[in-house]
Amino acid sequence: MMEGGDNVEISSGRTPSRAVIEAIAEAEDVQTTDVNPPAYESLYAVVDPDALDALFGGRSSGANGSRGSVSFEFCGYDVTVDGEGTVVLEELTESTD
Repeated sequence: MMEGGDNVEISSGRTPSRAVIEAIAEAEDVQTTDVNPPAYESLYAVVDPDALDALFGGRSSGANGSRGSVSFEFCGYDVTVDGEGTVVLEELTESTD
């Protein structure tokens, strides 16, 4: 399991949604094909993968996607995807309120 934050660069040819799945698999030390229900939450349950890819994927004109970022909770991590091509995972901690 991952300790602290983990950054994963989105390489060319890899969609942001795929990069999220790969980052979770790496953090959990499992194969990407294992990151699916019932053992893991579906990405569709928390974010629309097609919208994520459209927002941060390359444009047909060759331009980069959005310059902003999107954060969401997925599989026990706070996931941030940004327009620079980075996926950042931070392990969620339980509050003791």
